[in-house]
Amino acid sequence: MAYIKRDIEALVLDTSKEYAGIMITGPRQVGKTTMLRQLMDDSRRYVTLDDMDERKMAKEDPALFLSLHPVPVLIDEVQYAPELFSYIKIAIDNGAAPGDFWLTGSQSFRLMELAQESLAGRIAIFHLTALSQHEIYGSGKNTPFILELSKLQERAQRGMQTDVTGIYQRIWNGAMPGMISGKYTNRETFYSSYLQSYIERDVSDMVERIDKLGFLDFIRAAACRCGQLLNIHDIASDVGCSADTAKRWLGILEKSDVIFYLRPYSNNLLKRTIKTPKLYFFDTGLVAYLTKYSSPEILVNGAINGAILENYAVAEIRKSYTNAGMDCLMHYYRDRDSKEVDVVIEADGELHPLEIKKSTRPGSELTSTFKVLDASSVPRGTGAILCLREELSAVDRQNYIVPIWMI
Repeated sequence: MAYIKRDIEALVLDTSKEYAGIMITGPRQVGKTTMLRQLMDDSRRYVTLDDMDERKMAKEDPALFLSLHPVPVLIDEVQYAPELFSYIKIAIDNGAAPGDFWLTGSQSFRLMELAQESLAGRIAIFHLTALSQHEIYGSGKNTPFILELSKLQERAQRGMQTDVTGIYQRIWNGAMPGMISGKYTNRETFYSSYLQSYIERDVSDMVERIDKLGFLDFIRAAACRCGQLLNIHDIASDVGCSADTAKRWLGILEKSDVIFYLRPYSNNLLKRTIKTPKLYFFDTGLVAYLTKYSSPEILVNGAINGAILENYAVAEIRKSYTNAGMDCLMHYYRDRDSKEVDVVIEADGELHPLEIKKSTRPGSELTSTFKVLDASSVPRGTGAILCLREELSAVDRQNYIVPIWMI
């Protein structure tokens, strides 16, 4: 099994020279522990709280646990023993050396709450998702997706060009390290086991006596609506649960990094915008599995082909920022007159509109809706059509045509 270098590695190592503690959060099986074990030297000890004996000690006697596992130490799945956090705080306040504590955990929201309670300002926190397109197919240094011509031309040199078939192969393959690295070869078995493990461990840990079969059906119903406006009542109706239950279950999926949302862009001058978020999955391979597409050839002509392409592009843009240690102010726009912009990125005091289309020859009319943003108090900058064209091009000086393989 080949190790796949992660874009965030250099940032983690550099930050570890300044902070006594770093924490890597993210969903299960995205490579948090693998990356840190690849980066650590022989002086660092490793302990996982998946080991029930270690977990029991960490919860019942945190001081003894830390004495038995002296720094520098990597503590895996630290969310299982929140009792450790106050003791780590004391150690840091007493002069722990940079890089003494490396922590990982699979419940990002819970870990953020714990860190804010005990370790605010004392540790650096990074979020790791499934592999990015750049990590799998690219070369050189990752940079956040920016609509500057010189930056786009640089991206074209670092990516691996592909066509429509290639993009949908990537979408269908997904981005889980276990599959991409070749550790696992049976895709059906991998995703089936992944979901069972996720529900048995993370979901059951967050909600007692959850209807596991009902929750699995719920994930499938949500996957059918990736890249669309969230309609809680429709999803609830599909699986026969209440809207309140659907809302709680969506909260679980978000807290465990299976899904994320794009919120609508709005300000005081855009009064007719709708308030509903759009739903996306972090891994399109999981979406393809849940929606029962057995091959990329079938997916490319399937009912969700446009929505899953948008999901893929949005997730990749987000990863390009996350892996650079940066926040991405990314929204979408839609108003009550049905004027819509798929993605709006706010950067450097400008709004950058994006349309995402399953087309190799997108028309210039697709950029006409970008004008709705001119009413905003934030000026509109360069826009783009993200599509399946193989080469970088332009509609005009203000709007580029960007191949999705370049993100």
